[in-house]
Parts: sequence; C-alpha cells; structure tokens
Amino acid sequence: MFFVFGPSGQMFRGGADQLSRVASVRNAQRVQALRATGPRGVAQAEPAAPPAPAVDSAFGSLRALAGGVSAYEQTDQGPSTARQPLTQVRDVMTREVLTVPAGTMVSESWGRLAEHGVAQAPVVDALGRVVGLLLRADMVPLELIPKPGGVPAAIARARRLVDEVMVSPVPTVAAATGLRRLATVLLETGLPGLPVTNELGLLEGFVSRTDILRAVATDPPLDLWT
Repeated sequence: MFFVFGPSGQMFRGGADQLSRVASVRNAQRVQALRATGPRGVAQAEPAAPPAPAVDSAFGSLRALAGGVSAYEQTDQGPSTARQPLTQVRDVMTREVLTVPAGTMVSESWGRLAEHGVAQAPVVDALGRVVGLLLRADMVPLELIPKPGGVPAAIARARRLVDEVMVSPVPTVAAATGLRRLATVLLETGLPGLPVTNELGLLEGFVSRTDILRAVATDPPLDLWT
C-alpha cells in the first residue's frame, strides 16, 4: 500500500499501479545530482576516487579467498538459525529516522543531515505527520559558493525554508508492502527512498535503496553451495 502526503494531508491511497498515475509523483523523477559548478558554469560531477594500490588489491583478494574457503567448509553444518525470506518493507526499513521540522531553514537542515551522514530526511509537521522529503542535493550549502560575486545569492538560498525545496507532495509506503512493489516505485520516481508511514501519515521509518541492497547482500546470507 502506498500513500501520497503533502502539507494539506493525504492525497492518495492505493497500489503501485495507481501511484504511477499521480501527477505529483511523476514529476518527482530525478537525475543524479551534481555537486558544484565549474569555471564556465558547467556542472561538475564528484571526482572519481583514485585507484587502490595494487598491494591493497592483492591482500583484499586473499582475504576474500580465505573467507570463501571458510564458508565452504561450514556448509555441511547448515545455518545456525532458520533463515527467513525478506519480502516486506518492514523487513529492511530503518526504524530510527532523522526528521526535519517544517519551517526549518535550509542552512540548519543541511548541517543536521551532514552531521548524521544522511542524504535525505522526511519533513514532518507539528503533529509528526510527513509533509515532504528533503534531499541534500536540493540544498545549496554555504561551503559550495561558486564565486565571490555569488555570496549574497548563496546566503539568500541558504536562508530559505525547507518547505520551498522539499519534494512535496511525497509518496510514502506502508510497512507491510512487498519489496518488489517498492523497488518498482523507486525506479519510476527516481527517489532514493520513501518514508514509511501509516494511513494518517505518521512516520514509522524510512526505506532506501541502500537498505534494500544491504539486506540482499548480508541478511540473510546467500547459500552459495547448498
């Protein structure tokens, strides 16, 4: 089950197939954010990380090989606990979620997201109901001022309220929703994740692409030889 919430409350309740018909959700499609602006006004992507030294690669390969051998030796013992399939949003979602109150300034919100090392946060009203989704890529922090002449404009942007830059209306998802349906919505909207709410819009958690990938990779472990 999916919902769409905005400052005026719930705008939609239904399945993933109907969600794609909501105009505000279709408009939420996003592209990869770029970090800064080059000398000619051309957006520059994050610089690629330097290649790891060959010695690190060699030791990494040896560690991976040792781990594989150890896992193979333990296959005859079977798993220590019964492994349950991951099928619903509640199986992978993050329950402790950083939120941003509506009416907060962009500069303050940027600092809170950076401090907690997250790239997005649900925006909630005074009653704790989700009214939007704030993405760090949509904010312009003071540390990314492009040139001296742009200082006043950058300060003005940093003093905006999150209400002006957040994704709203924003789709949310119920905890009992299937992961495949969630993955479809994330692909269609281009959003990095969705708030998990009840029908009243009260926040229960957040589920991101990273949560899904982490669960697939580590919980439960894959049975490679059984």
